[in-house]
Amino acid sequence: METEFEKEKRTRNHVMCSADEIWSVLGKTWALLILKKLSESESTRFNEIKKAIPLISNTVLSERLRDLEVHGLITKKIYAQVPIRVEYSITKQTRDLGKILKQLDSWVVQWRKEKSKKK
Repeated sequence: METEFEKEKRTRNHVMCSADEIWSVLGKTWALLILKKLSESESTRFNEIKKAIPLISNTVLSERLRDLEVHGLITKKIYAQVPIRVEYSITKQTRDLGKILKQLDSWVVQWRKEKSKKK
């Protein structure tokens, strides 16, 4: 028979595994900010993202965009023109995450207000 400790450990491991799968992508530096920027419009070009997040290097931005695309969170559309134009957009699946990120923004604003009141 399973003890309470074993049951809790099994449940915790299941929850951690579920969260771990997506957190391995979203937990990387800049990933959430990139998704937030992409969720603000239908499609966004590389330089627009770079302007919105000026501290990110081009290399890291490229890596994060590639990671997000590989995991199905964003799509990349390449236009056959000179110079080549590339646009990124969030997938239907990720639209809900955009809503969550907006809620998280609101929560942070409220948290900061309450934190400043306590000082």
